[in-house]
Amino acid sequence: MKVGYKAAAGAALLALALAACGGGSDKPAAGTAEGAKAAQEQAAALPGSAINPVAYDQVKDGGTITLALSQWHQQWNYSQVNGTHADVADVYDATMPSIYKASDKAELANNPDFVTEWKMELKGDKQVVTYKLNDKAKWSDGTPITYKDYVGQWKALNGSDDKFQVSSTDGYDRVESVEKGATDHDVIVTFSRHYPDWQGMFSPLIPASTSSDATEFNKGWIDKFPVTAGPFKLEKMDQTAKTITLVRDDNWWGQKAKLDKVIFRALDSDATVNAFANGELDALEIVPSAADLQRAKAVPGVDIRKAAAPNWRHITVNGSAPNLTDKSVRQAVLLGINREAITQSDLKDLDWPVQVLNNHLYMNTHKGYVDNSGELGKYNPEKAKQLLDAAGWKLEGEYRKKDGKELELRFIVPAAYPLAKQEGELTQAMLKDVGVKVKIEPVPDDKFFDDYITPGNFDLVPFSWLGTPFPNGALPQIYKRPTSKDNFGSNFPRIGSPELDTLIEQAAGEMDPVKYIELGNQADKLIWDEVHTIPLYQRPSIFAAKKTLANYGAFGFATKDWSAVGFTK
Repeated sequence: MKVGYKAAAGAALLALALAACGGGSDKPAAGTAEGAKAAQEQAAALPGSAINPVAYDQVKDGGTITLALSQWHQQWNYSQVNGTHADVADVYDATMPSIYKASDKAELANNPDFVTEWKMELKGDKQVVTYKLNDKAKWSDGTPITYKDYVGQWKALNGSDDKFQVSSTDGYDRVESVEKGATDHDVIVTFSRHYPDWQGMFSPLIPASTSSDATEFNKGWIDKFPVTAGPFKLEKMDQTAKTITLVRDDNWWGQKAKLDKVIFRALDSDATVNAFANGELDALEIVPSAADLQRAKAVPGVDIRKAAAPNWRHITVNGSAPNLTDKSVRQAVLLGINREAITQSDLKDLDWPVQVLNNHLYMNTHKGYVDNSGELGKYNPEKAKQLLDAAGWKLEGEYRKKDGKELELRFIVPAAYPLAKQEGELTQAMLKDVGVKVKIEPVPDDKFFDDYITPGNFDLVPFSWLGTPFPNGALPQIYKRPTSKDNFGSNFPRIGSPELDTLIEQAAGEMDPVKYIELGNQADKLIWDEVHTIPLYQRPSIFAAKKTLANYGAFGFATKDWSAVGFTK
């Protein structure tokens, strides 16, 4: 699962947000059962993707596309704990191997550019997957892509060596062996425990040269791409200008890329829409901001592309922070936050379903979606006060104290993202009503993850998780208890429970698709109880693009085909 945060301009006062939830129009009010049903129906009607699909032979040869990164990154190994970002994934889509392809309905197939055939078999109690690799596939340094790359990735990501600082061991920790088949281009993967999401493994794939050594894995991708293997290769990484320039790789064995160049520019969110309006960008994602959407709509020759996507906005709760180690305090914080008000404030005027998300795994548009929030999902400041009283945090003046210490929480936000600050202000006002002091702390955008989220230097923090066709993959990656303070995967709150771990283990190995979802929902109930993460809403996928830009935009679940991206003739 990609981790990313995208916020945007546009602030709303708490009073306005709360008033907006009350309705006052002929449409069902957000937050009511009728409103939720209407939003669900509206969401279900959204397209799975909106990319201006154009046949390959109708796309011009040549040209350059310029796109925005939300921040500049140092770590470009996507599997390393500091590299699992949406921006990194965007660059990888054009340059690195993914062995599967997904449709906008999350239907999966092998990617013949890298794997010409795959097969999964159950042999007794063993699950065995065989891959036949494309023998034309090679890294940009000329090294063939072989079983050795699969062996290296498995060993790096299986969790057996803590020196590899990985974001997730999901799937790899269930593998018994990865071996050479009949040739160097045949791979046999034998699982010690069943794993239904095997199709998502080895994507992205990195070379054995950087996965076989922990130092190379952790540091070999800092400020560089050692190699690539895709329709585009790296031409230049300019840390001063904060740009990455990709050029068409003439040694690419797949369908030739239409574009000559792809340029990624790191821009603050408040600068991206102006850059698009000035013709400096060819497309951009409109994160929840009515102002940015209206500005983009006013650009001549613009096309607004919207689709449902597996992405969601939330507030991560640091259960290892001193004031939040008590689960009852975390539950009080959840009950004291009006999620419907924040959702309404973030999404108003976007022409998008305003619906609170009540599941940590399955989006409102997913067939497995069930509201598992129970009483904890309901805004209940009186119950919050009762829990805090019982936990020994007594109201003294405006705020609560215990043993002479004030109950204060640090709400960390990226400085250039007004939406995050707006969410902080709403949370601040709500929690003040129950006696909890919230201090909003803006931090530099390029330090947001590396210096605050990853090391646990926060109490509350809003960002977005960007999903994949494998929703249960979030369970071990995000919600499994850390094995140590240095080995926590993407469990930034650093909390969990033995009961949840047991369900995670069961869900991770369940081959029956119905039971797979049932176990996921059982696990979700325990995640709610822990107050690990506070879901807000399924995040819109809205892109503004030049009308002439083909095969690019709101992809939803669908895999980008960078060879077909270009401009219409």
